[in-house]
Amino acid sequence: MSKKINFIKTCFAFLAVLFFGLSSGICSQPLKIVPAKEKVVLTGYTRSDKTMTLSSEVAGKITAVNYDVGHVIKEKPFFEIDTTFMDFKIESIRQSVKKIEAAIRKNRSRVEYLKKEFIRIDRLHKGDRATEVRRDAAKEELDQAKLERNVLASEKAILVTNLNELKERRKRYFIHAPKGWVVTHRFREKGEIINVNTPLARLGDYRTLVVPLAVTSKELEAIQRLPENFEAKLEKEKILAKIKWINPGFDERTRKLNIELFIVKYTGPKRGGLKFSLPLLIDTNGLWIPKAAVINRYENPRVTIKPTGEKVNIIVLGETDGYLIVSQNDKLETGMELEPAVKPEDKGGK
Repeated sequence: MSKKINFIKTCFAFLAVLFFGLSSGICSQPLKIVPAKEKVVLTGYTRSDKTMTLSSEVAGKITAVNYDVGHVIKEKPFFEIDTTFMDFKIESIRQSVKKIEAAIRKNRSRVEYLKKEFIRIDRLHKGDRATEVRRDAAKEELDQAKLERNVLASEKAILVTNLNELKERRKRYFIHAPKGWVVTHRFREKGEIINVNTPLARLGDYRTLVVPLAVTSKELEAIQRLPENFEAKLEKEKILAKIKWINPGFDERTRKLNIELFIVKYTGPKRGGLKFSLPLLIDTNGLWIPKAAVINRYENPRVTIKPTGEKVNIIVLGETDGYLIVSQNDKLETGMELEPAVKPEDKGGK
């Protein structure tokens, strides 16, 4: 029994030493005046990182619409336009190309024949068994056949170019939107006839969310003092955000600057209208005085300047955790060290 009592006494003694040690450690920390800060909470709402209006590059009748409002764009085209007349043109060009290719093959065979015929007549001419006129006629016919081959090759190249152009234009009849984007508005339905540059739908890229804000110069300075990726809240979830851009233009009506924040880490639903909140401490008028340095806090509050021992009355404007917010005083400056209201030796004496 005596051993148990001694153990309990030892524990109490240890806790007492620990408590007074911590108390003296806290009190021994210097009590300094710091610039006053005001707590504000910036709020805004999310929107998509990018938006776009989908338009048509061609005119025609819409034959299919594969997405509706709220759908995420995948592999299929958004709109399909009737390609009947375009298909007819492409098939006509293809047949013309086949015809030219047949003419080229025929010309190639003729050139080979005329080449052999010219060589034979040239040999006869050298042996004085064919006249020079006959030789020249054979050479001229061969040259004309070669020129015709060049003309046919050029005509084929033109047709192939036209065919490629039509194929490329046909692709425009299948109107694609960026993959992963979300449809927010749809303006046209299946069966409608549209013209060139007709707006068809509006989309947003909600894979990344941004928050536009209008801030004062002091609020902007406070945001810029934060880490590159700083903590904030989106609805009730803690997230990370960073500055995307700052518009240097100044709004004379609101006296604020427009900025946009980029949501870095967020696992919730990706949509617009989510409430964003960012608590900040901004510079304001006045000073922060540690509560531990204030004597007679509410009736006649004053502090003691440590280097000189001078007591200075203060006017309390408000309070925050561990500090009182006081008005500016000619005798008090930022960084000045103050005496504690209750000194450690006084506490020990009591």
